[in-house]
Amino acid sequence: MHPYAVTMLTYIILSTIFLLTVTLNLLVIISISHFKQLHSPTNHLVLSLAVSDFLVGPLMLFQLLLVNGCWFLSDLVCSLYSVTDYIITTTSIGTMVLISIDRYVAICDPLHYSTKVTQKRVQVCVLLCWMSSALCHTLLMKDNLIHPGRYKSCSGECVVVIDYIAGRIDMFLSFITPITVILVLYMRVFVVAVSQARAMNSHIAAVTLQGSVKVLAKKSEMKAARTLGVVIFMFVICLFPYFCVTLTSQDTLINQSSSAFVICLFYFNSCLNPMVYAFFYPWFRKCTKQIVTLKILKPGSCEAKIL
Repeated sequence: MHPYAVTMLTYIILSTIFLLTVTLNLLVIISISHFKQLHSPTNHLVLSLAVSDFLVGPLMLFQLLLVNGCWFLSDLVCSLYSVTDYIITTTSIGTMVLISIDRYVAICDPLHYSTKVTQKRVQVCVLLCWMSSALCHTLLMKDNLIHPGRYKSCSGECVVVIDYIAGRIDMFLSFITPITVILVLYMRVFVVAVSQARAMNSHIAAVTLQGSVKVLAKKSEMKAARTLGVVIFMFVICLFPYFCVTLTSQDTLINQSSSAFVICLFYFNSCLNPMVYAFFYPWFRKCTKQIVTLKILKPGSCEAKIL
């Protein structure tokens, strides 16, 4: 295929992903923020994930500038873009860990879920996740911010470098440890879900009317666990190549043009998440209909029955 055709195809694909990412995640943000029935601890975590996914959209506009391998903006903008990319990536991973903990408590300790997982605690955890990510990567990449462009070899490059040891520490804290925690928690959730399914099949859990209500509640929690499990699985698949690239380099050097594929793969995940919500969550489809038809502008629309 002609190089010009490849470039145009890349522009079209990235532009499409950008529009889907911004539009779909904005629908999730508006839905959870507007409708009071959706103000739950779990949905606050989904909201945080949607915000980070939404912010990926503007980052993709900068990636479009690198399709031809040249950076036309300043060195400072290059450094800020790279730092922001790191912050959003790490925050997304941190949010995934929080979602895994939330599902673990909901499935493995349902009796104490309402007391252990409250909206206030979730909001504090989300805030700490964003703040710690921003502080960590600002300090980690301070040399690139203080002296932007110091590592580029020629004009038109967008390159940032992280010290080898610092890069490995960052990978351990930002990827290996969180992913390990996520996998361990979801393995535990899977084991408990299987045991509960066997109990229901043998009619142990549905002895009384009160017992059947509890089973229905657990079914709802397990459905949420399965849905968010799909989101986490896709996230790991899309993010893994990015960290493999940084792991194979002697220094954590990010040349945005040479690693465009793995970056775009991670960006693509940001528009997949709301698609999963649309497929698994009836409330998302109802909210989208309310938003598109502008019914949310009516007085009292926030009290609408969505669930």
